[in-house]
Amino acid sequence: MPESPLSASPYEVLGVASDADEQALKAAYRRALRQAHPDTGGDAAAFDAVQRAWQLVGTPDARAAFDRGRGLGGAPETREAWAPSAPRPRRDSRPLARSHGHPGGYSREQYLGLIREWVGRGVPLDDPYDPALVRSAPRDLKHILADALAEEATARSLSTLGIAYTIWHDLATDAAGPGSVPKLDHLVLGPTGLFAISSEDWGGPVALKRGELVGEVLDGERPIKALAARAKAIGRAAKVKPTALLIVVPDEHAAEPLQLGGSVRGAVVALVRRSRLASAIRDGLPGSAHLGGTEVMEVRSRLQAVVRFA
Repeated sequence: MPESPLSASPYEVLGVASDADEQALKAAYRRALRQAHPDTGGDAAAFDAVQRAWQLVGTPDARAAFDRGRGLGGAPETREAWAPSAPRPRRDSRPLARSHGHPGGYSREQYLGLIREWVGRGVPLDDPYDPALVRSAPRDLKHILADALAEEATARSLSTLGIAYTIWHDLATDAAGPGSVPKLDHLVLGPTGLFAISSEDWGGPVALKRGELVGEVLDGERPIKALAARAKAIGRAAKVKPTALLIVVPDEHAAEPLQLGGSVRGAVVALVRRSRLASAIRDGLPGSAHLGGTEVMEVRSRLQAVVRFA
């Protein structure tokens, strides 16, 4: 199953309560297996998810370890994926893109503050990323952590663009309305354009329709409209215009690697799978203007003069 705070738990995959007895758990597994099996009209991905769920809770030892927030063999199941990771030594000597800001930093600060508040003052909180704690948290808290992880994953992908590109992460903006996040996740400048990017993980599939994202998981959100407003606020301050607006989601949440959705104020709109992001920017989007070398340097100078970080 995907390593996301919004991923369904094994009990949810099997369709059984987390306190179900062993007999009920086995019955739920057999039922879920029949329903998901491709030979009976099921889906291969769902079938794999059922099998993985059974690996995590199908035996008393595995179930006890999972319920304690630990995976098979007693190792933390997902903590390494959720807690901030230490920098990894590079094996590639090619120059990376120039990067500024702290991707995911604002969202992590929000999560840490809110999880502390949710647990309650005075209650010990040894590990705010403990899988059992995260699974029990309200969806809106899990969504904040999922977005932090999405932003960090996007930053890793963008860093491979090369020295011709400059990247800013977590840019402060006053364009967000009440209850919205007052920042732009990423801004990328290079010869193929100026890209305003939002990294998202809603825990389910989304698609572009008539210039906006649609999907049951959105709960009334209008991500393209919000991204356009934040990009406009940054561009207005620097007297530049983005050439593209990109929403980046986990691969399994988009039906196509790259889906175009018209344009907003001259900026091409696209929904992109995370694995396709770097190549989409290097190649440039159809209909999106490329920039000359002198223009790139001028736009970079203007942005550097006005960018603030959240």
